Amino acid sequence: MASGTALIYDEEMTSHKLLWNDPICDIEVPERLSASYEQLQFYHLVERCVHVPAREGTEEEILLVHSSEHLEVAKSTQTMNEEELKRVSGNYDAFFFHPNTYRCARLAVGATLQLVDSVMSGKVCNGMALVRPPGHHSQRNAANGFCLFNNVAIAAEYAKLKYGLQRILIVDWDVHHGQGTQYMFEEDPSVLYFSWHRYEHQEFWPSLRESDYDAVGLGKGKGFNINLPWNKVGMGNSDYLAAFFHVLLPVAFEFDPELVLVSSGYDSGIGDPEGQMNATPEVFAHLTHFLMQLANGKLCVILEGGYHLKSLSESVCMTVKTLLRDPVPQVTGEMAPCLSAIESIQNVRAAHKPYWKWLMYEDTSFLHNLSTKSHLLTKTNTNPSTEHDAKITNNNETVKIERFLELHMRNILFPMPPIRIATTESKASSSLLPVPVHAVKEMDRNEIKTLVSDFYADLVKEDKTLLSLGSMLAILDKILKKEVCNGIADSPSASVSVGVALRHSVRFGFQRVLCIFVGDMQIIPNTEDGKILMIHVCKKEQIVLTCFSLLLKDADGNDFFAAVLGFILPVAYSYQPNLLVIAIGPNRSLGICGISLLFGLLQGLAESRILAVIEDTDINLTQSVARALAGASPHFGVYVPPTQEKVHKIKILRDQLQQDWKMLQCS
Repeated sequence: MASGTALIYDEEMTSHKLLWNDPICDIEVPERLSASYEQLQFYHLVERCVHVPAREGTEEEILLVHSSEHLEVAKSTQTMNEEELKRVSGNYDAFFFHPNTYRCARLAVGATLQLVDSVMSGKVCNGMALVRPPGHHSQRNAANGFCLFNNVAIAAEYAKLKYGLQRILIVDWDVHHGQGTQYMFEEDPSVLYFSWHRYEHQEFWPSLRESDYDAVGLGKGKGFNINLPWNKVGMGNSDYLAAFFHVLLPVAFEFDPELVLVSSGYDSGIGDPEGQMNATPEVFAHLTHFLMQLANGKLCVILEGGYHLKSLSESVCMTVKTLLRDPVPQVTGEMAPCLSAIESIQNVRAAHKPYWKWLMYEDTSFLHNLSTKSHLLTKTNTNPSTEHDAKITNNNETVKIERFLELHMRNILFPMPPIRIATTESKASSSLLPVPVHAVKEMDRNEIKTLVSDFYADLVKEDKTLLSLGSMLAILDKILKKEVCNGIADSPSASVSVGVALRHSVRFGFQRVLCIFVGDMQIIPNTEDGKILMIHVCKKEQIVLTCFSLLLKDADGNDFFAAVLGFILPVAYSYQPNLLVIAIGPNRSLGICGISLLFGLLQGLAESRILAVIEDTDINLTQSVARALAGASPHFGVYVPPTQEKVHKIKILRDQLQQDWKMLQCS
């Protein structure tokens, strides 16, 4: 598989700047780029990336989505004086020209295409392009909203033309609707465009009717344009994650893209004066991690907005760290989406039910956003006399957010364990694992016997199980002590080994351990009240008092995504474990690809601390799990819709449990 993360940055793009006073445009400053790059240097991320030089986009490349008239206007500004530049800029909504703007915009296009080439050629697995001016508002014949050329739209057309791609996903998490991108692809079923954006029932810029949830695309493109409007400010980490769990990820896995492009605007992050949202930088690590599970990991992140320099730069760093496959920090905040977010998610699901198989049997209906529409009746216009006071308040708020983020980042960042994956010496040699692993020496037999007789005698009855515990506990201790990220252990009795592992972890001091059993096995009752959560994915009907029993048949073919995205991931994120134990037993309802993807999706939790216990001699399974733990993105294959029976069962579970596990809420 391809490896490495590309980073594209050219200081020349900071020469695009505003030459006159304009209270609308004055937030789009060169420091947006330089501050982001300096923060990447501070975290020593630049030297870990593959440097790819920027180039100018050609006129032919720009004309893939823009008109020749628009190109000629942009070219003509290179020799204009300030008054002429100001006059031409006035022809557009929220845009300014500088004599260097055309050159910078061509560099932004070329940098984006360099990233696409690097990923598609296999030179790197993924990457990020730090570019200015941004692009997602620009339209075929007009600059708009700080954007001259639509970098991501050009990249999509370029990738289709050069590499013959038939399915490209564009994820736009900027806080503004990328209406330019929507207009360019709303009739094109080869490009799935997803945008969430501050909307406030059309009160927020660009204030377009076609930015609402019912703008699903036109003609053959119906269903391939997904707008998720945020109808109030203050959306946070749980709202963004809920949007991924209940809208974006299910549709993305069904679409099965060959390339993912991100219009990566960080004005949707905390402290930004435009977005006024509360999402903290680490949530962008989680969003990036999920997108890395698509398209065999082919992911290109292209900078759009972001106007609070500290929030922007920390969020950029969180994104790049994740692209480099660093363990993802725990997401902070209460895991409970707000009512307005749930309403918007439900409306998007209802609007797209006719177009997507995953929604075929979902109980969806339109809501009327009652939680937010009432505030519009009392909304008043800002008094011009208060604008000066508001600016002072904003400056104070900026400083306050900077101080908060300094402390917040110190709290969530952690030293990366020196070893990614551990297994036992025998396992490392016998399985011929496809990725580098650290071989751990097994515990001494006498040491195991002493440990078991003292604490686990009620669990361990057979000698062969006793012997296998030596390898499992040796690996688990390395994980608990944060010497390795994760590990793989085999066992003749996975349920017994897991029972010991869970009790051992709690004794070590872990307070929230999530255990997922895959396959038919006898679950050992959980005696650690509140400290262990179990989910069982199995075929046989059985009563399990200490965990959720999620029964799946042929889950690798059709029920997998309904179960994992609709239930397991939301519950896991609601619980926020600090350790995951995943047991793979016999007679599984999940195939190897499904199991690998389950490991991949769950790695965003518990700082990637995962112990895999496998009751199987299938080398292919062990190899696949090792690849997933190393960060490889398995391809799941052709999407098959879930059965009506399974959708109904998961809905019953969701309805029963969503008051306790709030991330299950989507209607």
